Amino acid sequence: MPELPDISAYITALEARILGQKLEHVRLGSIFLLRTVSPPLESAEGRAVTALRRIGKRIAIGLEGDLWLVLHLMIAGRLHWKPPLAKLPGKVGLLAFDFSDGTLVLTEAGSKRRASLYVFGSTEALDDIDPGGIEVFSTNLEGFRNALTRENRTLKRALTDPRIVSGIGNAYSDEILHAARLSPILQTHKMTDEQWQSLFTATRETLTLWINRFNAEAKESFPEKVTAFRPEMAAHGKFNQPCPRCGSPIQRIQYADNETNYCPPCQTGGKLLADRGLSRLLGSDWPRTLDELEMLKRK
Repeated sequence: MPELPDISAYITALEARILGQKLEHVRLGSIFLLRTVSPPLESAEGRAVTALRRIGKRIAIGLEGDLWLVLHLMIAGRLHWKPPLAKLPGKVGLLAFDFSDGTLVLTEAGSKRRASLYVFGSTEALDDIDPGGIEVFSTNLEGFRNALTRENRTLKRALTDPRIVSGIGNAYSDEILHAARLSPILQTHKMTDEQWQSLFTATRETLTLWINRFNAEAKESFPEKVTAFRPEMAAHGKFNQPCPRCGSPIQRIQYADNETNYCPPCQTGGKLLADRGLSRLLGSDWPRTLDELEMLKRK
């Protein structure tokens, strides 16, 4: 799912292309995309774009008359900038916004339709879809700590809960925790002052790094390869690859369709975190350290 740095890049690219431009026509490729009935989607046609905003992991396009079009890309939704009146591509084409200089197309890979479009008639109505998480760059250490300690959560769950922190998901939480040298299963109520400072600094610095990188690329060309897996990442998607800090193989915890990646020496004191599936399979034979894991592989 596109996260804060990816959404920021989309907005940077869109500002250069559609801000101040008139939305001439809207083409809906799937009726399942639209989640509101009033105001009607057709009322957006003929209005100029006046603003672009991020709401969590959503993109809000403001139009004349305080009308808002809000897109949630979910896991597989992606935006594309095409020539004027470009055809919607086959089964994956869900939506097209036609402007005089080009067409903004929304596609969604796979058979499940999770992406969504909302139409709101006022700025105040945007609050209905805001999960309420804090904005990392609009708070201080105290506010950050207070938000993450309202409930006793693991760091991974706290960082990825949109009601707690805005815009962070599976990929960048892995990168943040690796940079902070903190375990993904460390509970927020058990953290020291030093650990909180490390987490807050790592969160800001990691997001800033990727936002700046993606925004620079978006100023050159429209972001067409938005993905949660980047070669430059330190931990996310790097299972069994060497940690760039210590050289040890990155490990993972798998659950449902997601996984958490971490470095045992850097983040967990060398301890391997139990993976649900493998723990059930291996039982008491589950390795506790990287050395034990290597011995198990040699058997």
